[in-house]
Amino acid sequence: MDDVVRDISFGVGRSSKTRVDHDVFDDDAWKSKPLREFKKIASDQLGTVGGGNHYVDIFADEQERIWVGVHFGSRGLGHKTATHFLRAAGGKDGMDVPPTVVSDSSDLGRDYVAAMTLAGRYAYAGREAVARHVVRGILGARGIEEVHNHHNFAWKEEHDGEPFWVIRKGATPAFPGQRGFIGGSMGDDAVIVEGVDSPVSREALFSTVHGAGRIMSRTAAKGRFQKIDGKRVRQEGLVRHDEMMRWIADKGVVLRGGDLDEAPQAYRRLPDVLAAHAGTIRILHTLRPIGVAMAGKDIVDPYKD
Repeated sequence: MDDVVRDISFGVGRSSKTRVDHDVFDDDAWKSKPLREFKKIASDQLGTVGGGNHYVDIFADEQERIWVGVHFGSRGLGHKTATHFLRAAGGKDGMDVPPTVVSDSSDLGRDYVAAMTLAGRYAYAGREAVARHVVRGILGARGIEEVHNHHNFAWKEEHDGEPFWVIRKGATPAFPGQRGFIGGSMGDDAVIVEGVDSPVSREALFSTVHGAGRIMSRTAAKGRFQKIDGKRVRQEGLVRHDEMMRWIADKGVVLRGGDLDEAPQAYRRLPDVLAAHAGTIRILHTLRPIGVAMAGKDIVDPYKD
């Protein structure tokens, strides 16, 4: 785990410690505005892991085979791209604002779809680069199986004979036979799943979760800042550091980085979540965490992703 945090950059706005070349940068979509302006930062950040709940984990499954699990997306490229098109469409940023809708047949809509598709390819390339570096460069192993899936993405699909844009926020596709990776928390098991066909699966447009989900906000877990005698002082949150570290120790996890807002106590238990999705997915492998690497508490995460 020391090698993981030495070789891989964690946190917002970081550049990769090693140059990653990938054919994603040959895509014609980079020629359009604003993507050509974002290409350099995208190139610098490929192979980096963000802050917040983004991680690089090492697991063992029920057969003691080793898996490397990574969770992050299109990094600064995705954030900048989404922000640009939201503003171009006249929308407002924030959680409690009306949705901004554009036609996918308009010039703006077509440009956004092309940019989003490129950001998806970029996210895939970054996860692939990081996971393969850990497998080959750090563990000195040979990869025998790979599972990739997006979340927070939009797919053009046909359901019951009708075309839809399916936007899976906090969710991922789970079509019959399609495999996916679902993480728990830094001190919980993860799973490899496979979608199954059923009436409830079809009703959910063949979607499932991409993680366990929170039961408390980051601020609630860590505590709020308050001004006392002119100084910003963080008040105690709902999770204590010694409780978090006791959980991690009991699970036998080697932790690098992380903070109270990502503590296991701040998350639901994944088996309970999976039970609520019974009949839509099949669990293929249960992955026990051995090592967890995340951005440390000194890393600022302005995107709160």
